[in-house]
Amino acid sequence: MTESEIRRVAVIIGASRGIGRQVAIDLAKNGYRVVVASKSTSDASKVFPFPPDPNSPESTINTVQREITEVGDEALALHVDTRDPESINRLFQQTIDAYKRLDVLVYNSGAIWWAPVDRTPLKRFQLLHSINLEGLYSAVQAALPLFERNGWHGRVIVVSPPIYSRFFRGKTAYAIGKVGMSVLTKGLAMDWKKQGKQHMAITSIWPATAIMSAATPDPELLPRLRKPSIFSDAILEILRAPVETVNGCLELDEDFLLRRGVRDFSKYSIVPGANPRRIMPAEFPILTVAEEDDEGLSVSVGSTRQRSSKM
Repeated sequence: MTESEIRRVAVIIGASRGIGRQVAIDLAKNGYRVVVASKSTSDASKVFPFPPDPNSPESTINTVQREITEVGDEALALHVDTRDPESINRLFQQTIDAYKRLDVLVYNSGAIWWAPVDRTPLKRFQLLHSINLEGLYSAVQAALPLFERNGWHGRVIVVSPPIYSRFFRGKTAYAIGKVGMSVLTKGLAMDWKKQGKQHMAITSIWPATAIMSAATPDPELLPRLRKPSIFSDAILEILRAPVETVNGCLELDEDFLLRRGVRDFSKYSIVPGANPRRIMPAEFPILTVAEEDDEGLSVSVGSTRQRSSKM
């Protein structure tokens, strides 16, 4: 087997700017062949100055690909519309055509709308879910056959939060989708464990402290922000961790890095010497119950056989 066939392949959906761009660059630095996927495209050869502001519209999958390849790493820019399952299917077919394998899927694509229910029209609600929850589900569905081709060795990283009540406040429509993404992480992890897929893991990750992005343009916020490299460093550590320690986990970037031995977080501050405020709770609700292994009344798809047990 050649070196090209052995090298791992990562698809990062939502990689044109901000966190996704940083994840793509850092995975490429660490030896991954990276598929940079998003809707935003451009002629990177005509972008000046280069590289563009990583949080601006000038940053696209093509400029990110150029940033990666100009330092000798490998990347492929592929357009994808996460609202369209067929576009997602094409993305993974193009990945297989180019690289013959898939090892890692990072789903960073997302739409933001922070408003109460009475100020969230149905069309906005549907748009949020088509990009966030349905886009993730479509991507996972499209990736599963590729992981199977790889002997069920693979990782999925989902940008979604821990589940706790305060997250719902003032942004219910957005929270429904993001929490739904975390439920997918929990549920798929259970599926893989039950199916004996011991080399597959899905993990959600969320920032403990606000990260600089297009959603944080106010210069007055800079002392409160961290660089996106904290997020990509945490993802790299998740990918290095044993499957059984991360499968089904809803992680925070800082907390996971702490458990992996990182103690100095000053390098991640946008403003040197600043100590950005943590925006996430110190502890989260425990989601498991004493009867965790009791499946209740279940019906297998395609079968009328039922198994009865306590609910």
